[in-house]
Amino acid sequence: MVVINNYEEYKSFEGKQLGSSNWHKIDQEQINRFADATLDHQWIHIDQEKAKTDSPFKSTIAHGYLTLSLIPYLWKQIADVRNLKMEINYGIENLKFGQAVLVDSEVQLQAKVKSILNLRGTVKASIEATLIIKDNPKPAYVGDVVFLYHFQD
Repeated sequence: MVVINNYEEYKSFEGKQLGSSNWHKIDQEQINRFADATLDHQWIHIDQEKAKTDSPFKSTIAHGYLTLSLIPYLWKQIADVRNLKMEINYGIENLKFGQAVLVDSEVQLQAKVKSILNLRGTVKASIEATLIIKDNPKPAYVGDVVFLYHFQD
């Protein structure tokens, strides 16, 4: 895990791979809880029997937004940004989903620092986030996650 205490330390990682999270298994229970939380009960996510016969994946799949919602959890395993007043999830740019995540797949976040800007005391970090699916050559997605950091004085 990388520890970052201020803008200068963050800037030193610009253009570099920061690392990878631990593997996280997405099981049917997590998919069902996400469906309940988001009111997205599409059969391809929750109906295991229908998915076996009617889905091109022959299995239920995780919601794309479920896989995106794992970013904060997995990011905290890669970077420990300290000395903060506040951290804001600012957005995701250039996101492309590349591969469905089948139930019981394990995923891992890989992060590369694309750019770090100091905007009059607010640090804007653009992180290239790639969600890897274990034993699958194609990632679930690639996109630029943008965080805003307000470091302590």
